[in-house]
Amino acid sequence: MQNLLSLKDYSKQQIEQILNLAMDLKANPAKYADALKGKSVITLYEKPSLRTRVTFDIGINRLGGHAVYLDSQNGAMGSRETVKDFAANLSRWSDAIVARVFEHKTLVELTEHATVPVINSLCNLYHPCQALADYMTIAEQHDDLSKVHLVYLGDGNNVTNSLLLAGAILGATVTSVCPRGRNVDAQILKEAEALAAISGGKVQVADSLAGLTNVDVLYTDTWVSMGDETPLEQVAELFMPYQINQKMLDNTGAKQVLHCQPAHRELEITSEVMDGPSSFILDQAENRMHVQNAVLLTLINRDMH
Repeated sequence: MQNLLSLKDYSKQQIEQILNLAMDLKANPAKYADALKGKSVITLYEKPSLRTRVTFDIGINRLGGHAVYLDSQNGAMGSRETVKDFAANLSRWSDAIVARVFEHKTLVELTEHATVPVINSLCNLYHPCQALADYMTIAEQHDDLSKVHLVYLGDGNNVTNSLLLAGAILGATVTSVCPRGRNVDAQILKEAEALAAISGGKVQVADSLAGLTNVDVLYTDTWVSMGDETPLEQVAELFMPYQINQKMLDNTGAKQVLHCQPAHRELEITSEVMDGPSSFILDQAENRMHVQNAVLLTLINRDMH
């Protein structure tokens, strides 16, 4: 059995198989209408969610499966009963556990005691389902991901970490451009560099766009991560040079803009760009569902053999 906690344990072939399956799921939905028939998936939320909750729920339903929504009304996982008991009980009823949590260590503990696949739908360190949807969206516009240069702008966070790791495995060029002191985790960058050395990809960090050439995709996220109480106005001055606007598109030549949402219009991205012809943001949101379904089918079916 395999879990999806982060993409760093996946090979290039495994990621490509998930992306190819996701594209087939999107193109031929009727073919998969009973793919999860009789299966139940727990979707567990310690944090609020729009895209993750809706895409998993509707996606599982489209495959003929049943999604069970659990919120954190009993407090953080592990306070009412241990994570060990929680995982052991859920494993007796369900075929997979999808968890959106505050701390990565909660997911690690879940996998230690669950006997069904555990899928990370977001934690403080990684957002693997998002990164898979992102590269699927890019692959719909580019035949060869290894020739793509993706530039992430803004705050180095869980999304940035996953973009770097997935891009490194797929052989892409990924540049994280963040203000000094706000870039990605140094350890994760090191891991991504090692993976890029294997694939022939390239990962790098910078604090400005100066000198960056052949940019294909610009990507941004909110400047303040969920759960961080810092008012956006407080960091706006620091991050404003990293705003994705039409001038930046013209300067970099990028043809594709991505944002994992929720977006704060006129802060990290302008409405002109978000609603413009270079925006693939809604494709990206839709692709969450297809890629997550591909992950579920891959892990649940593997678990059945």
